[in-house]
Amino acid sequence: MAQLDWYIRANLKPKHLQLLVALDNLRNLGKVATSLHVTQPAVSLALGELEKGLGLKLFERTARGVIPNAYGECLIRQARVVLASLAQARDELRALQSGASGKTTLGTMPAMTPGLVPQALTLLKQRLPNNTVLVHEGSMDSLLPDLRRGALDLIVGRLANRHAADDLAEEPLFEGSSTVVAAIGHPLAGRRRLAWEDLAGYPWVLPPMGSLPREPLETAFQYHGLNMPSNYVETLSVHVIVGYLGSTDAIGILSRVVARHYADLGQLAILPLELPNPLRPIGLTWSRHRALSPATKQFMDCLRDSAAGLRL
Repeated sequence: MAQLDWYIRANLKPKHLQLLVALDNLRNLGKVATSLHVTQPAVSLALGELEKGLGLKLFERTARGVIPNAYGECLIRQARVVLASLAQARDELRALQSGASGKTTLGTMPAMTPGLVPQALTLLKQRLPNNTVLVHEGSMDSLLPDLRRGALDLIVGRLANRHAADDLAEEPLFEGSSTVVAAIGHPLAGRRRLAWEDLAGYPWVLPPMGSLPREPLETAFQYHGLNMPSNYVETLSVHVIVGYLGSTDAIGILSRVVARHYADLGQLAILPLELPNPLRPIGLTWSRHRALSPATKQFMDCLRDSAAGLRL
């Protein structure tokens, strides 16, 4: 234990972390050597020295290459976090050199990009013009791994768990309810009262099977004794939903905040129908294991203030 503690504190360097990540990514000493611009014997020597210094075997050597064992997987996981933190420090220093005050790397679900995120960005630039945000759009399934390995500072979207995992912190911003929508010129648009039976015969844009928004819709159809539509397309893409509804008599569902955004623009009508609301709230997710930068905290305040001002 003393050797392990001493080696990590005094001798473990970024080049060792880069080697571990490259070995995990490529699983082949020759390919790792090429990627790091060194010889294969140099890679073998460096790995041997690392394992000797730690007093632990990290990889199993096989005919197909190298495979990390439990010790290797643990160290690789932490190596990715450390390298991401160093990259974040580099980016912040570069931003400061260029006159910016700080930088946040944000992950966002597509449903947040029409309204909430642009409003928060506008607010940030009003308050702190020299702060900047790099925005990555994706599903929670793709964003959460990036957050855990340090490639993202923050995610805004539907909260992944009712109780966050031990390594994640969550903060709700507003409820995640959905609403039924159609084009502004749809035959059902503008009516003060509708029954679910009135939707029969119209095509639909449905959330895919297994997605969170699908559950309340299926529950509503079942409760009202209706079959699910047979004429439909499936997507979670906000742009596809809005575009398809605008050119057809189809009906769809969107999160209430997105539906209100397009209704305010005069592109969609919100139909007076209630959906059950088992969906998880919209909110912020970040890692408990990494300190939030001042820039990220400032942008979180902008997201909170923008969410508080949304008309839901």
